[in-house]
Amino acid sequence: MKTFLISRWRQLILALIFLIASNGIFAGAEPAAFAKPEKSRLEVGTAGSGTTSLPLFVALEGGYFAKRGLSVSVNQVGATVAVQGIVSGTMDIYQGGTAAIAANLAGADIIYVAAAVDRNSLILFGQKGITSLESFRGKSIATTFPCAFGEIAIRMTARKNGMEVGKDFKLLYHRSPPEALSTFLLGNADGLIITPPQTELAKQQGYPVIIDYYKEGLKIVGPGTSVTREFFHKYPNTIKTYLMGYLDGLKRAIDDEAYAKQIESKYTKIYDPKILNENYQQGLRVWNKDMTVDPVAIRVVLDDSSDSKAKSADPKRFYDNTLIEAVNREYAAKLFPGEVR
Repeated sequence: MKTFLISRWRQLILALIFLIASNGIFAGAEPAAFAKPEKSRLEVGTAGSGTTSLPLFVALEGGYFAKRGLSVSVNQVGATVAVQGIVSGTMDIYQGGTAAIAANLAGADIIYVAAAVDRNSLILFGQKGITSLESFRGKSIATTFPCAFGEIAIRMTARKNGMEVGKDFKLLYHRSPPEALSTFLLGNADGLIITPPQTELAKQQGYPVIIDYYKEGLKIVGPGTSVTREFFHKYPNTIKTYLMGYLDGLKRAIDDEAYAKQIESKYTKIYDPKILNENYQQGLRVWNKDMTVDPVAIRVVLDDSSDSKAKSADPKRFYDNTLIEAVNREYAAKLFPGEVR
């Protein structure tokens, strides 16, 4: 009887260990130091659905936010609308670019808490026959929103080449990358500065690449995770939980190419395998595993902003790496050993 009881207890203990392990408690992926999120629902705004935002949509579709107790709604809206939503409190997080800096300069206390991407994938195209920036004198270039990284990049390039936006050529602003592409394809703009997937669509039609900003090594945060400083202090565990869910989506996007392309196709309505493959490879080049905000990427924006207050502003005013550094130590380092500390 004693032997039977010991054996039975062993079976129960082994079963319990298996149950715990199967639920990930011993998997080494869940940091015990992170408390339950302070709020369970998040409204997230994003300016686009292209390659740079793909890990976010993989995290959403793959259920990685829900797994962590977060109900996340992702809304594709214009950068200005997203920032206004954060300021008014109707939106919690803006997963976007330089509009956060522009809003901060304008008086809104918005900061970056992580940089999902900061290696820029912008490309400047010209109509056929245009071969240099000089060729744009007296002409127009289609881009997205004012103060978005398309405008920042072209202002920087113009300055370095002794030219000036508004004087030597004009920018045509649009509510979205597809609209900017459409203006260019219809011949209503002489140039186009845009990111994937629209870059691949322009390449496919043979438009000449004037500047590839990834090859130039340009760093601008976009998309980054931005919130109000009040939200940052009020909901730190919620933000950390969100960032972990995003990292789960990033890991899935890297490890499961077929699934990542499926999700991109769903959101971008692009079905051409060649374009999807080019977009995916571009994503692998720019997605950050270590999402610490680099002040250099902010300084670039400040130096070429149209806001007169920008050049004298301290980059430290626009970000706080406290939460992402904690996530790196406790979680990202386990997902990406040897790549994140």
